[in-house]
Amino acid sequence: MDISIVGFILVVAMLLMLTSGVWVALTLTGISIIGLQLIGNESIGLLLGTSSWSAVTSWSLTALPLFIWMGEILFRTRLSQDLFEGLAPLLSRLPGKLLHVNILSCGIFAAVSGSSAATAATIGRMTLPELSRRGYDKSMALGTLAGSGTLGLLIPPSIILIVYGVSAEVSIARLFLAGVLPGLVLILLFMAYTSGWSLLKGRSGEVADQKQYSFSEKVQALKKLLPIVILIGCVLGSIYQGVATPTEAAAFGVAGAFILSAVLGSFSLQGFIDSVAGAVKNSCMLGLILVGAHFLTLAMGFIGIPNALAEWIATQGLSPIELIIYLTVFFVVLGCFLDGISVIVLTTSVVLPMVSQANIDLLWFGIFLVLVVEMSQITPPVGFNLFVIQALTGNNIIQVAKAALPFFFIIASAIVLITVYPSIVLYLPTIMSS
Repeated sequence: MDISIVGFILVVAMLLMLTSGVWVALTLTGISIIGLQLIGNESIGLLLGTSSWSAVTSWSLTALPLFIWMGEILFRTRLSQDLFEGLAPLLSRLPGKLLHVNILSCGIFAAVSGSSAATAATIGRMTLPELSRRGYDKSMALGTLAGSGTLGLLIPPSIILIVYGVSAEVSIARLFLAGVLPGLVLILLFMAYTSGWSLLKGRSGEVADQKQYSFSEKVQALKKLLPIVILIGCVLGSIYQGVATPTEAAAFGVAGAFILSAVLGSFSLQGFIDSVAGAVKNSCMLGLILVGAHFLTLAMGFIGIPNALAEWIATQGLSPIELIIYLTVFFVVLGCFLDGISVIVLTTSVVLPMVSQANIDLLWFGIFLVLVVEMSQITPPVGFNLFVIQALTGNNIIQVAKAALPFFFIIASAIVLITVYPSIVLYLPTIMSS
């Protein structure tokens, strides 16, 4: 059967399965089986077995459940409260004041959770009631939380970067390094927009909160931030300095999270059980998706779709910039219906050959892909961060999406920046490996 016909049948079948509520992992596996049947391949069972084994025996993948567990432990500590109380005095003089707590708290928590949804949920529980009580603009409070919550996808240790690294066979340590500067740039862009918005709304740049903090209060605030800063420094520093692999650093992070939990006085047997259950649930879900994605990659190779697409791209004469523009639109649209990890595992087998054909650095492309997925996290109808915030506040999903819209465009501007200046992504991996 002609490859184009097979591809059309598989796309239609995938859309039907996803819209009918079939799990992503089962959809991936089902599409692979249909494709192999259409080309007359009779080794489906053998291919499924070997690809499943290969998918779950990658050493790099062992970091994934450990980082998830670390986030689950810290999710159940006083971390969010300490983040708010530690940052609030330090930001009291900035235009926008405590709105910046949303941004910086999400940035810090992202560095220990690796999850966008966990970041938005944890920080939102603490900051939204407090910001409302102090009279801050509701839409801006929701927008800063929705936009900054996506930092959990980019700032290492990012779960989605681990998934991409395994799928694309790119060094996870180098991906972590590559995500640092874009993450900081995004934080600065969010803060710049928030400050500008505040200055436009009031000549003094101040909002309803007029509380002033003494020098001693600011010093005490720094003490609240110290434990989490030390944990982040130890986990990420051990990777960047070559002292530990990402897996070993993740194990150190779990141990450090337990110690931090005990020091904060929030360690309990029930909390331990809940953290293990949460880590097992999420890890098994991601593991099953990766098995399906690995099988799909193998099936696509036998069918010949990636090579056919790569050859088609070559005949179109698209420049790398044109390809990036097309892929940005494609991933944003796809992200309107799927979560970020599903987007990556569904598309890498088809997209990466095209990217390689265009001579685009796979390390840079990983960060680009995560930024595009960040945009989709605050895009209806399936923007996961929008759902998290809707559940926290009870607001209509359209209201939350409208509040997040400016941050959608800020992330888009960050994509333009790393496209024009790829050194933002590649600088740290280059100097650390030299």
